[in-house]
Amino acid sequence: MTEKPKRVRKAVLPVAGLGTRFLPATKAMPKEMLTLVDKPLIQYAVEECVASGIEHIILVTARHKSSIEDHFDFAPELEQFLDARGKKAEKDLVHGIGAGLRVSSTRQAEALGLGHAVLCAADLVGDEPFAVLLGDVVMDGPVPATRRLVEIYEATGKGAIDVEVVPREKLHLYGIIDAIVAGDARWGDRLLQIKDLVEKPSAEKAPSNWAVTGRYVLPPEIFGLLEKAKPGAGGEIQLTDSLRALAKGPGLWAYVGEWKTHDAGDKLSYLKATVELALKDPKLGKDFRAYLKELKF
Repeated sequence: MTEKPKRVRKAVLPVAGLGTRFLPATKAMPKEMLTLVDKPLIQYAVEECVASGIEHIILVTARHKSSIEDHFDFAPELEQFLDARGKKAEKDLVHGIGAGLRVSSTRQAEALGLGHAVLCAADLVGDEPFAVLLGDVVMDGPVPATRRLVEIYEATGKGAIDVEVVPREKLHLYGIIDAIVAGDARWGDRLLQIKDLVEKPSAEKAPSNWAVTGRYVLPPEIFGLLEKAKPGAGGEIQLTDSLRALAKGPGLWAYVGEWKTHDAGDKLSYLKATVELALKDPKLGKDFRAYLKELKF
């Protein structure tokens, strides 16, 4: 009898990067704490985890990143201050940020790539499947991206990653998959079986236009593959190499998401994400749209 796959309870959020593309704003503040409309970037990823049934958040962090951990900790002095002034809504908002979550952290001493960052969380993850979310990517849709990947893993026992179709001129910015439609009626043509992955290929060498977006649900076997991975350029251990080994071994799925991906990893993309999410905000959207229409260009 085939053993039922373990439930996905943990998520790894790599937040150790220096955020150099956002200097000077990130000289003293983590990129993940930059505000997108009314909350920091990292909170969007954590809220997606909560909506996906994740119980334990593991931050792979570095020096000068303590404000991220503080953000998800309780702040009794602030709550008492707000309570004393009758600001119940604000108190509830602050209290709810970390409520019901277990948050742990581990240090990545050197910036040695995404694969290395994930490997740093091995002891905290243990022998369990887990999600990985890139904190500067915000997914906006009716179903949380991580929840869909969790659903696929728990139904099949194989890892799953999110992909989206990108224009030909942007293929060199992403990991690109070589895949075929899996033919599973539960997810239709959106579920793909990965044959191979290529890291940032030229348009001429790209096997498809399906790009990896920054959401993964992986089996614990990935840690053994990462331990054996050979460093590439800059001494970095890339996650892509171990994903290739998964695809060629036990198997790896890709899911073509039906959500909008906001990649806020550079200044222009961050500004675009701010505008698009502000327009959708139930409190700000109407007035913000009216303001934009008044602008003269």
